This record gives sequence, structure tokens and C-alpha cells, in this order.
Amino acid sequence: MTAGRSRARIVATAALLGALPLATTACGSSTATTSADAKEPQSGWEEPAQYSYTLTSSTQVLAGTFRVKVRNGQVAEVVGLDEDSRRQARDLPGEVPTLGKLLNTLHRARSEDADTAEAEYAADGHPVRISLDWDENSIDDEALYAVSSYEPGPGQDR
Repeated sequence: MTAGRSRARIVATAALLGALPLATTACGSSTATTSADAKEPQSGWEEPAQYSYTLTSSTQVLAGTFRVKVRNGQVAEVVGLDEDSRRQARDLPGEVPTLGKLLNTLHRARSEDADTAEAEYAADGHPVRISLDWDENSIDDEALYAVSSYEPGPGQDR
């Protein structure tokens, strides 16, 4: 593997806030798992314009637990819930993704034949866990996103 390809994967993964700790979802515990070779479940979930969620992550760029508010499809507020995440929310607020961006990254990983691109979904279809490893032979390109406490915004179905 060339250094450029590895660096591109690290940058792409870091931009998506990999998370190692797992979190549970507050809005349903039923999950479905897909692998890199499987299609997305037909959950019917569409990312609402307004919602909030908690993201637990650990990567070279961001680490910790973040409470995220999304308005008009964009991250509107990020609050760090521990020491590292408070600092990073202040210094790197643009690095925290919406759930739609996380799903786009999952789809991109699958289309680029990542070695691991798996997801678990809540009963309503929103993602609760996304696991990525672009190249199993590379170090520090893994990402695990744990989503909990998802709450649709006003006027959205739960």
C-alpha cells in the first residue's frame, strides 16, 4: 500500500470520528447488523432536519463523548461531555458529523471495498453503531461510532 492511500484513508476516517467504546441507544434496543457485502436494512429511516444524539468516539482527531444537536440538516451545537471532548468541541467543532454524514461514510467505505463496513440500527432505523476498517493491515484507520440518546426534533416521528 502506498503512503498516499493510507494517509487518505486515515484522514477520511479521522474526519468521521471513530469511536471505540460502545454505547446503547435510549430509543429502542432492537438492532439489525449488516456487513460490507450486505445491503442496508429496509428500515425506511430518513434523517430528519432536526434531532439530537450522543456520539462516543475515539480517533486520532477526536476522542470522547459529544452531545450533538442538528438543525436544518447541519450540526448546530456540540457539547463535550468529558474533559477531552469539551476541549475538542471547542477546538474542532466542524469535525462532529450528522448521522447522515456517518451513513454516507459507511456507504463510501462499502463502495471503496473497505475491509470492514458494518452497522447496527435501532428499531426506528437510525444507526446505533457503525464500524469501519478501511484496510485491516493499516494501523489507526479503524473507526467505531456509537450513537445513543437519539431524539427526533419537534414535529418528527420517533
